[in-house]
Formats: sequence, structure tokens, C-alpha cells
Amino acid sequence: MSPERPENGVVVEPGSSVLAAGHSYASVTDKISSIVLVRGTKKGWWVGLAIAFALFMIFNMAVAYLLYRGVGIWGINIPIAWGFAIVNFVWWIGIGHAGTLISAFLLLMRQTWRQSINRFAEAMTLFAVACAGMFPLLHMGRPWLFYWMLPYPDTMGTWPQFRSPLVWDVFAVSTYATISLLFWFVGLIPDLATLRDRAKQRLAKIVYGILAMGWRGSAVHWRNYEMASLLLAGLATPLVVSVHTVVSFDFTVAIVPGWHSTIFPPYFVAGAIYSGFAMVVTLAIPLRYFYKLEDFVTTRHLDNMGKMLLATGMIVAYGYMMETFMAFYSGNPYDRYMIMNRMTGPYAPIYWTLIACNIAIPLTLLWSSRIRRNVLALFLISLVIQTGMWLERFVIVVTSLHRDFMPSAWGMYYPTIWDLATFIGTLGLFFTLFLLFIRYLPMISIFEMRELVHKTAEEGK
Repeated sequence: MSPERPENGVVVEPGSSVLAAGHSYASVTDKISSIVLVRGTKKGWWVGLAIAFALFMIFNMAVAYLLYRGVGIWGINIPIAWGFAIVNFVWWIGIGHAGTLISAFLLLMRQTWRQSINRFAEAMTLFAVACAGMFPLLHMGRPWLFYWMLPYPDTMGTWPQFRSPLVWDVFAVSTYATISLLFWFVGLIPDLATLRDRAKQRLAKIVYGILAMGWRGSAVHWRNYEMASLLLAGLATPLVVSVHTVVSFDFTVAIVPGWHSTIFPPYFVAGAIYSGFAMVVTLAIPLRYFYKLEDFVTTRHLDNMGKMLLATGMIVAYGYMMETFMAFYSGNPYDRYMIMNRMTGPYAPIYWTLIACNIAIPLTLLWSSRIRRNVLALFLISLVIQTGMWLERFVIVVTSLHRDFMPSAWGMYYPTIWDLATFIGTLGLFFTLFLLFIRYLPMISIFEMRELVHKTAEEGK
């Protein structure tokens, strides 16, 4: 296919964004801001919110019963003291990685394709971290004493045990959440000013006006904004590596077979980006369909995200191979048994399912550009990957604990209805927050889309 040349003389490649060809500054602003400022809400949004909020209420019920009865309502026991709580914590933290990567790292790399997806990816990060933070607190058994893990100057002179990975998680996740929140909010300021100026209702004008922090779009404002964005991006980019590296230390510092491995930090980071990009695809495709955003989230964006899934999937596959290789190459009988137990033991069906979901299916299909540009196929692959990455965390946590060094200490882990309710409830919390976000804040950056229109128009002259 040859490039099309519309009336304004801008060249548009097939499959790329048609913003430059069919949209002006005003039409870009109108289309994105109207989703937020329109009176009334679509029935589909209400249905989605009702389902998500119902699941969130299940979470509240499960937490209330947990606080009443204790962690004994979960399936954790001896020797499997870590169960769904830590599995879901690692899974949610992984999902939150793609937003920071898209926003910060790709901004530093001057990748313009990030501009259509960075805003809701950043929001996804915040909501995923909020869900993840629930589980270590609940797993403590006494979550009302969470402040004991912070280095506050108490009169007793006691301090947190800094050799505990739980304390490392507190510092890593809280830092990650703070920087992500600042980066997300700073990026929103110009768009909040746009909503302030376009809102018809007085309450909306007041709220958006307060959040816009006096933004007037002057040269000084833009200079300070760009400097703040670059500084926050420079801070956030190392966090993509550091946060899940610290999470992997929860396992690596132990002497338990299957955990005590130096490959875990890069392996966990790659897996986090893998599952995070899968969630971005899972969210982007329905948003693209229901809100008619094909001009903004194009097949080029889907293709690039498919390539990211392919690249990180290959790193994860390499991690699986090296983990198995080193278990046999090391000559350690406990590590060797741990791998054989995963492959042939009572949890073997879960292990082989995760291999199929994380390696066999995506790495077979994503090599094809036709698959990567097929909306339905890519959506289904993203769901498969997320399932596989959750099963991977389950296998890492449970299979290394349920058969330890001594056969007399072996046991099995079976999640209870309260484990499932807590996990499903966090899905409800995540989608409740996300649906509220897309209703009251612009899910796509207005000013960055307008910059893209200008840049593409200039290049086409």
C-alpha cells in the first residue's frame, strides 16, 4: 500500500495514526475531553462499575472476616506459610511495572508511540500498586501495627529489622508508588487546565481548577513542566529495575531450594514487564473499541506492544531454561529434586500450564506481524500471559515450600474460599478505580496528542 495524501498535504503511512491527517488541535482536544465532560454516562460504563464494585465489596467482606478471625482462614500452614497473599503481591507489583516503563523510560528514549497509551498505563501502575500493598499488610496478621516497619522515632528505642525483606518491600514499594504518583499527576496538569477551561458545570470548574494548580500555559510553565517531567522520568526509570529486584530478594536471600538463586532479580524484572505490558494490552483494546479511539491507539501501537511482549517473553523463557540448567549443573540434590518436583510432582499440571501460557503460546504466535496487529488475537494472548505469570508466582512460592529439606516437614497448600475472595476482590478494587479514572480524567494525554499532530504535520510539509 502506498501512503495516502489527504487534502492538507500530510503523509500518513498505512496502519499509523491518522491524527495528522484527520484531526486538528481542536478536534483532538474535543474528542478526548468530551469523554470526561459529557453529561450522562454510558450504560456499559455503569454495568462495568457495578460488577467491579460488587467484587470490591467481596474484598471488603473478606478483609473484615480476616481481621475478625485472623490469617488462619487462609490456606497457609506449616510448612507453606506463604500462599496467595505473597503470590498476589508479586503479581500485582509486576503489573504495575509497564506503566512506569512506558512513561519514564520511553520518554527518555524519545519514543513517540508511547503518547497514546502512557496516561492510562500510569494510572494502571498506581491502582496495581494499591492492590499489591494490601497483601503484605494483611499477611502480617496485625495490619494495624504496620507502622512498626517504618523507622519512626519511638520512645522505646526499637527500630525495624532491616535484615527483613518485608522492610525492604515497604521502602521499595512506597518509593515506587510516590514517584509514580508524582509523575502521573505532573503529566495531568496541562490536561486538567484544559478540562477547567472547557467544563460547563461550576463544581467541575472548581475541582479541575484546584488540581490544575494555576496552570496558564505560559513559557515559564512549560519550561518548568518539561524539566520536572525529565527529572521524574530519570528517577522513575531505575525504579523499574530496583523495585522488582527488591521483591525478588524476598526469595533470593532464603536458603530454600528454588529461591536461593542469583538469576531471580533480572528474571523477576523481565517477568514484571512481561505481565505489565500484557495488562496494558488488556486495557487498551477494550478502551479503543468502546470509546472509538482507533485514531489514537492504532495498530502500530498494538504491534509495538506485541514486540515488547515477545522480547520480554524470550527473557522469561531464558530464565526458565537457566533455572533448570543450573539446578542440574550445580550438583545440588535439593535443587535438582525441586525442579523434578515441579515437573512431575503434585503441582505439575500448574507448572506445565504456566509453560504453555508464558512460552509456548505467546512465543509461537507473536513472531507473526499479522497476529500482533490482530486485535482479538492480541487481546486473548495478553489474557493468557497474565494467567501464566500468576501461575508462575504460585509455582515459585508454593512448590519451593511444600517439600523442604526433610520429608517429615512436607505438606500441601490448598487455597480456601477466603484466599480466592481476597484475590478476586482486588480485581474489583483495580477495575473500580480504573473505571472512575477514565470517567473523570482524560485517559489519553491531550497536549501530547496535539504535539504529535504538530510534529507529524511539520514532517509532512
